[in-house]
Amino acid sequence: MIERRPFDSLGGAHHGWLDARHHFSFAGYHDPERVHWGALRVWNDDTIAPGTGFPSHPHADMEIITYVRQGAITHEDNLGNRGRTVAGDVQVMSAGTGIRHSEYNLEPGVTQIFQIWIFPDRGGEPPSWGSKPFPRDDRSGQFVALASGVEGDEDALPIRTDARVLGATLKAGETVEYRFADANRYGYLVPARGKVEIDGLVLEARDGAAIHGEQRIRITAREDAELVLVDAAG
Repeated sequence: MIERRPFDSLGGAHHGWLDARHHFSFAGYHDPERVHWGALRVWNDDTIAPGTGFPSHPHADMEIITYVRQGAITHEDNLGNRGRTVAGDVQVMSAGTGIRHSEYNLEPGVTQIFQIWIFPDRGGEPPSWGSKPFPRDDRSGQFVALASGVEGDEDALPIRTDARVLGATLKAGETVEYRFADANRYGYLVPARGKVEIDGLVLEARDGAAIHGEQRIRITAREDAELVLVDAAG
């Protein structure tokens, strides 16, 4: 089963400094049919105005992955971590037993991010944060694990859950395949840019595709495209 979730159908809110669209129920948006997808709890598509951002606030018991699509995001937390993650790169915060953090766009232009939350498999561990560059050229024509709790994904940022966040870039006309470990996995695919076709279903940029019961998916780019895929347990 592959279900297209058009960008225009997503929930969201415009806060002046933040234009947020929600693939799943979040904050003031609630859709009982879109609360989570397996262990995937949140996929927010955020556009943040220059010089603004999320002031310090707490989290616990969640794996929070930020994929920067445009601009850069600057992170600071109560553990003493501070870092700037630029377009195409990824940061991971394992909230663990509790962490306070802020995320600001200190750039001259807008910053666009995908913010992805995945339920952890285990609790009671201390919080952590990390950021890593992932050059888009290294993902050309193939999926690369960006954040993962799956054995064998040593080059990915670690997360504390049986899930993978993957990225790929495709030239128009190129095709990439992805195989799930089994058909019980939950996949969620979003083109950060570009139009693609997944097993005959056309996705525009920023549409979502909810995938379940599939052992393999095949994605063809109708135009140059940048893909983000989550592969999660139930």
